[in-house]
Amino acid sequence: MTSTIIWTIVAVTLLGLLLAVVLYLVAKKFKVEEDPRIDEVEKVMPGANCGGCGFAGCRAFAQACVEAPNLDNNFCPVGGNEVMKKVAAVLGMEVKEKAPMVAVVRCNGTCENRPKTNDYDGYKSCKVKAALYSGDTGCFYGCLGCGDCVAACQFGAISMDPVTGLPVVDEEKCTACGACVKACPKKIIELRNKGPKGRRVFVSCVNMEKGAVARKSCKAACIGCGKCEKECPFGAITVEHNVAYIDFNKCRLCRKCVVVCPTGAIHDVNFPTPPPQPAPKPAAKPAAAASAAAEKPAATSAAEKPAVQEKPVEAAPQAKSAPEVAKTVKPDNKEE
Repeated sequence: MTSTIIWTIVAVTLLGLLLAVVLYLVAKKFKVEEDPRIDEVEKVMPGANCGGCGFAGCRAFAQACVEAPNLDNNFCPVGGNEVMKKVAAVLGMEVKEKAPMVAVVRCNGTCENRPKTNDYDGYKSCKVKAALYSGDTGCFYGCLGCGDCVAACQFGAISMDPVTGLPVVDEEKCTACGACVKACPKKIIELRNKGPKGRRVFVSCVNMEKGAVARKSCKAACIGCGKCEKECPFGAITVEHNVAYIDFNKCRLCRKCVVVCPTGAIHDVNFPTPPPQPAPKPAAKPAAAASAAAEKPAATSAAEKPAVQEKPVEAAPQAKSAPEVAKTVKPDNKEE
């Protein structure tokens, strides 16, 4: 019995050693050579593994950067330009700076603008809700309000506003990874340029219904009237499928489109509020001014009038009699 146990242990040990040697030889034979620069690039990455770059994780992105001839098509939205400069330094390449981007919610269907027509009593998920029916409001294209974008954001940059029922993006926390864009089944979240000083102008609506139908379902919907397109001097606005869209690469932030929009569907963000201007005073009418001027002297009291000194009246000279008048007239000169 004892010898059987001993031989069993010896056999298992020898078999383990043999298999270990085989695995070692196979690993050496089929070893895949990996560029050591991949590890160096991965070290400078933020390590979020969010997939915003289009790859499965930071290591996959690092490998793509090493294998690519240039870095024009590769960009880490979380690390931004600073991280890409470090990656370029490791690889000995040049990288072009890109404008920072931020997630924008293109829906203005608040509880006030877009009242509910029914109540949803199911699993709280925008994806599930969109698969079951069009939503609990009259707008088929609007936000469903279940917060799938909030759950998808790894940086806590999105929260649901209980008053409006819409998601709110925190610009300071948003890294433009695009996770919220992928999570939204209605595609109302878009990545746009953050703009100088965080200022940007965009159409906060994606409703493709005709104007009357869109306005009936939401008070602040874009009705596709085209006024903004005609007003824009830079050709940044196009109206397609009954809804306007502003190209952020062409927009110069003049805000002329915001003024002419009849429904308020175009939003301008982070612009300074103009100071309130005093109301102009109404100009007095000429007739009223003349009558007021005529009445003013009459209303002046006698005490306010300046004192006028009376001059003594001189006595009028008495009229001369006829003979005296005759004496004063010189006779005509006659020739002698």
